[in-house]
Amino acid sequence: MLQHRRRLDIEAPAKGAPRRTMKKGFSTIMSAQFFSSLADNALFVAAVELLRSGGAAEWQRAALVPMFALFYVVLAPFVGAFADSIPKGRVMFVSNTIKIVGCLLMLFGTHPLAAYAVVGLGAAAYSPAKYGILTELLPASQLVKANGWIEGLTIGSIILGVLLGGQLVGARVAAMLLGIDVPMIDLGIDNAPEAAISVLVFVYVLAAIFNLYIPRTEAPLIPFNGNLPELVRDFADCNSRLWHDKLGQISLATTTLFWGVAGNLRYIVLAWAAAALAYDTTQASRLVGVVAIGTALGAVVATVLMKLDRATSVIPLGTAMGLLVIGMVAIDNVWVAAPFLTMLGALGGFLVVPMNALLQHRGHNLMGAGRSIAVQNFNEQACILGLGAFYAGMTRFGLSAFGAIALFGIAVAGTMELIRRWHARNVVRHRAEVEHLLAIARTDGH
Repeated sequence: MLQHRRRLDIEAPAKGAPRRTMKKGFSTIMSAQFFSSLADNALFVAAVELLRSGGAAEWQRAALVPMFALFYVVLAPFVGAFADSIPKGRVMFVSNTIKIVGCLLMLFGTHPLAAYAVVGLGAAAYSPAKYGILTELLPASQLVKANGWIEGLTIGSIILGVLLGGQLVGARVAAMLLGIDVPMIDLGIDNAPEAAISVLVFVYVLAAIFNLYIPRTEAPLIPFNGNLPELVRDFADCNSRLWHDKLGQISLATTTLFWGVAGNLRYIVLAWAAAALAYDTTQASRLVGVVAIGTALGAVVATVLMKLDRATSVIPLGTAMGLLVIGMVAIDNVWVAAPFLTMLGALGGFLVVPMNALLQHRGHNLMGAGRSIAVQNFNEQACILGLGAFYAGMTRFGLSAFGAIALFGIAVAGTMELIRRWHARNVVRHRAEVEHLLAIARTDGH
């Protein structure tokens, strides 16, 4: 009976039958992703406050972002092959369990940077399965739409997660949580960040429960090769193939830079709000939510307007994002900041949805879904790690928040302009190849 139902989940509708917008199981994937991402982002705010209240230097708070990215980079050759070797719902369950362990480590005294790296380990294993299952469950014609939904939902979870984290460490909610007394049990939770983290453990548990109900697709499993040098060579080959593909390289470069910016923007907005508006963590977290609201709006609009074969037309928006980041240093009024940050987020959302779909499409055509997502994660998280280390290093050596933000924005705008010129040169020098790849995307995207 279960196998019969599973088969129905992936079959295309009969000729003349009404077409479903999304296949059964997609909503379960989205629910699992929502709660997992919600906890990740709330935990980030709680970790920032835990370090701040403990007197840690600002560079340590900024270092939370690259520490989360660390295992994405280190384990990239292995997690894609792992995700392709067993059902992806099971991969997501194991990954959420690792996140719970990291959360508990932070709660019971492990340094927040080390504990948050363990949470990043869980996220590194989670991501190839989360995105890889989309290419197994859905046809190429629905990838932009599916990415719009899942990115929009992820961004919604970022908004709510950051807001949730800000409220959990705020005085009012923290006092309520610390007032809860469990008879004969002393967990040693005696401050607001620890109380917040204890709540987030249960959010991760909820995400893990949804993982158990993700349907298994009929995509063939690729046995996991325990030969580590061979896995590294295989990963390097996959990475090389994607970087040499004339559309893959541009979509990979663009999404890599976008996520490098977006990953670090969470902390940059917190630091900027403290310096420009004298906001505490709870107040500043609302402005991070404003950026995410804008990103969600941009993602929704891109889902409606963009087609797979027109994805590269959004590249100039990346340069505009970098210029807007520089513009943050001139703002000292929240009524100006809110619409400004919304616009910054909207440009990013409109940029990333079609480019991410194009990257998945090329990756799926060149290699297994899990491997292509692992390559994508490696590059994107390496960018988050690099840009995060760049920003943390600037603050470590005494540069003000405003100076660091301005240099960060200049680096982003300049790099995105180089990517735009790179694609323009491809179109001129490799026109036949680019047009052929676009024709494939056009055919598969309808």
